[in-house]
Amino acid sequence: MPLKYGIVGLPNVGKSTLFNSLSANAKAQAANYPFCTIEPNISIVAVKDDRMKQLQSLANSQKLIPATIEFVDIAGLVRGASKGEGLGNKFLANIREVDAIIHVIRCFEDTNIIHVEGKVDPVSDKEIIDYELQLKDLESVQKRIAKVEKTAKSGNKEGIIELDVLKKCEFHLEKGQNLRTIELSEPEFSLVYTWQLLTIKPVIYVANVDENTLQNRTNNFVEKLKATIDLEKSELIIICASLEEQLSELDADGIELFKREYNIEHSGLDTLVMASYKLLGLITYFTVGPQEVHAWTIKEGTKAPMAAGVIHSDFEKGFIKAEVIKYCDYILCKTEIVCKESGKISIEGKNYIVKDGDIMNFRFT
Repeated sequence: MPLKYGIVGLPNVGKSTLFNSLSANAKAQAANYPFCTIEPNISIVAVKDDRMKQLQSLANSQKLIPATIEFVDIAGLVRGASKGEGLGNKFLANIREVDAIIHVIRCFEDTNIIHVEGKVDPVSDKEIIDYELQLKDLESVQKRIAKVEKTAKSGNKEGIIELDVLKKCEFHLEKGQNLRTIELSEPEFSLVYTWQLLTIKPVIYVANVDENTLQNRTNNFVEKLKATIDLEKSELIIICASLEEQLSELDADGIELFKREYNIEHSGLDTLVMASYKLLGLITYFTVGPQEVHAWTIKEGTKAPMAAGVIHSDFEKGFIKAEVIKYCDYILCKTEIVCKESGKISIEGKNYIVKDGDIMNFRFT
């Protein structure tokens, strides 16, 4: 099941344009990558990985099956969303269901596009959404405190620990801070994640700019936004959504011409898709054969049996061993046979931690 990323932002910031660009971009690459639209506001998009084509060429595989992520175009938020204003309840419910957030913020002037707040101010725009999410989290935390206090007062050890963490979260939220910036131990973070709070979710900020700014890579709006985001240690990606929408309709030659003109290695959308994939600490391993080259998504630090379970639960239950070839070794040797003859295939057991780019072959009962 693909990981789900919610695209959020105020109305008229370019959120839907960005989503449409992602959808169109996936359609344009349909010959090489799978794409489907589940609903009008949900798209599954392939994670671009140039390693797959090299593996396909060497193994003469018939097709490629890349890793995928799911983007959801969430209804625009307005002030008062935490109290149900506008589509607030739907907006907040949809955010609760995603794994991470793509927060689109307008960083351009255009008199033809009305700003819901009457003026372009990216820092203020960010704060509006932060504030609404913080209020909703504070409400959730305080409701939970009321329930847990009784358990803690009875001397229950787990209740005492949970109440302490809840109090820390309450204090942090009351200061106007997102929970993703709070200092907690790993067990405490794991506990907070079970509460499905909104501001704990990891986020990528997207500065939606005009064409001139895309060439210069910055403007006053972007600089002000950067200063704010740096405090959260979150990533900021600069995209011209309207241009990306046009770019998604070009052929390969047109895309290369665009990259040269703007002096960029990857389009904004490719950068966003790759950053979204890495945001949750994800890596890729491959299975390679004459039928297909398949990219499998796992968390960094995953051991071999759990990685096998991503393919099928029986692989994990009956795991015996894994035959592993490093990507660089496969490229150098060019075939699995040469890898074996050169001693480049390692036999790994249950404690092996799968690395990004590993080519895996699982043995199981």
